[in-house]
Amino acid sequence: MAIPHPIPDPLADLIAERFKVLGEPMRIRILDQLRDGPRAVGVLAEALGSSQQNVSKHLALLHGAGIVSRERHGNAVLHSIADESVFEMCEHVCGGIERHLAELQSLVSGEVIR
Repeated sequence: MAIPHPIPDPLADLIAERFKVLGEPMRIRILDQLRDGPRAVGVLAEALGSSQQNVSKHLALLHGAGIVSRERHGNAVLHSIADESVFEMCEHVCGGIERHLAELQSLVSGEVIR
């Protein structure tokens, strides 16, 4: 999908909201845990060294943004990735961080990167 240019204000608001939801480190860590498959809140909380209440709060925001889905299995509610594109975005961001670090390293070492 091509992003219109100039970006209409309502679309800019939606994009900013998505970045805001992903702008919390705990949510990135939760998404990383969910890469391995669906998980219950308690399992996530234990893996992340956090409280169930804290993880539930973050999962609710991720669910509201359409990034995470929930499915009831008996007494348990399992959370999973609903929008796999979130990992593509993380790959792009990590690539940008890697390039930036390489540029900084070249400045420190006096090399010229082309």
